[in-house]
Amino acid sequence: MFTHLDENNRGQMVDVSAKGITKRVAIATGKIHLKKETIDAIKQIKTKKGDVLAIAQVAAIEGAKRTPSIIPMAHPILLTSIHVNFYFEGEYLHCECEVSCEGKTGVEMEALTACSAGLLTVYDMCKSMDRSMTIEEIYLLKKTGGKSGEYIRERK
Repeated sequence: MFTHLDENNRGQMVDVSAKGITKRVAIATGKIHLKKETIDAIKQIKTKKGDVLAIAQVAAIEGAKRTPSIIPMAHPILLTSIHVNFYFEGEYLHCECEVSCEGKTGVEMEALTACSAGLLTVYDMCKSMDRSMTIEEIYLLKKTGGKSGEYIRERK
């Protein structure tokens, strides 16, 4: 049985009240393919909209904090930390987001939402100069805590 369905097969938020509080951490990663000119403009802070990485970092943090507002069954969680890291590799800008809490439910959705929001912001800020951008491979890299324990995915 799916835990997010009630007896009428309608969506519901899972009751986590019986779960124990544990430290929970999730790391998500993703990337955006960019033209060389776009990468250079981002690095040199020469885009029309300003410092792309600074704004995208704030967007990623806000994405994690606002996850329950856009993912219907996500629980509001008191996050204890959000770390966002952008780095270039070839024709890609990578975004890695680590989200932590001490709570009764995990932070995977917050990390994935943070990564998505950060990369979407890069797209938004650079679309006037690079319409060929593609956001790719957003996935959960690692999670710890809770009853199911640790999960580590090999990097692609």
